[in-house]
Formats: sequence, structure tokens, C-alpha cells
Amino acid sequence: MHALAEESLVAASPDLLRAMIKKFTDALMSAEADALCNAEYGQVSDERVNHRNGYRPREWDTRAGTIELAVPKLRQGSYFPHWLLERRRRAEQALISVVATAYLLGVSTRRVEKLAESLGVTQL
Repeated sequence: MHALAEESLVAASPDLLRAMIKKFTDALMSAEADALCNAEYGQVSDERVNHRNGYRPREWDTRAGTIELAVPKLRQGSYFPHWLLERRRRAEQALISVVATAYLLGVSTRRVEKLAESLGVTQL
């Protein structure tokens, strides 16, 4: 992660914050999935109770913009980071409220879409 930050700072990348958030979020989801499996990814263990089974792509709208995440899947049961789900619900509710208010006030759909894009949301 340090190398990623240093490389991005040298290149003065505007996507540094999004890249760091993605890296941290991926590491956190991986650690949670490892805990549910009772073993790290790829580790052979007698204590293992589940296995990973690929990833689900998910878009996460943040203040830094839309971040594409790879949410780990499990062979048995399911995993979804509830901390991500709760935040997303609040953000979605706020966005829906703003969009509905804009429509009620007569703002055109194009202007509402431009507003959402300026907030970093790629699709409504």
C-alpha cells in the first residue's frame, strides 16, 4: 500500500484517494471473509469451515466518487459487508430525496444527472 501511495503521489494522480479507499476496503472485506472461513485465502487448514468462491462486482458511491469493489463470495452461505450496506442506504436515501425534490421544483432530468455526476455518482 505504501508503494501505491508513493507512486500515485509522484504521478500526482487525482484518483489517489479513490485508489486508497478501494485498497483499504478490499483488505477489510478480505479479512472479514477470512474470519468467516476460519482460514486465510488460499491457506490449507483443518479448522476451515468454508471456502471462497470468487467475487461479486459492486459499485460504491462515496464522497470521493464511485468506487468499483470486488465483494468476496463464499461457497456456503453469503457474505456482504453490512457496514457498507448501511452507509449505502443512507447515501441512497439522501440522493433519492435530493432527486425527488429537484423534480418537484421543476429541474430538468439532464440537470439532475449533471448534479449527480458532479457528486461522483456515475448512474442514476
